[in-house]
Amino acid sequence: MGRISAMRNLGPVMERQLAEVGIDSEEALRSVGAVEAYARLRFAFPRVSLNALHAMEAAILGIPWQDLPRADKDRLAAQLGPVGGGRRGG
Repeated sequence: MGRISAMRNLGPVMERQLAEVGIDSEEALRSVGAVEAYARLRFAFPRVSLNALHAMEAAILGIPWQDLPRADKDRLAAQLGPVGGGRRGG
């Protein structure tokens, strides 16, 4: 099983937080997807920003988070629905 902190954009803090919501490996993150992972994080850690969603999606895609296209960010926000809350991340 691959470590989450070994994925691009994600470090040990994100790895710990994801483990607390039942996502303990790269494979698990890929399986549940960034949107579900973010929804779980928002429930456990209400102050988590949309940047975490973008970082996870970019990690799954294997690209730097800064390169995640605006269309992808908009698609992710739409998939979140009312769970997204908070301010819109850049």
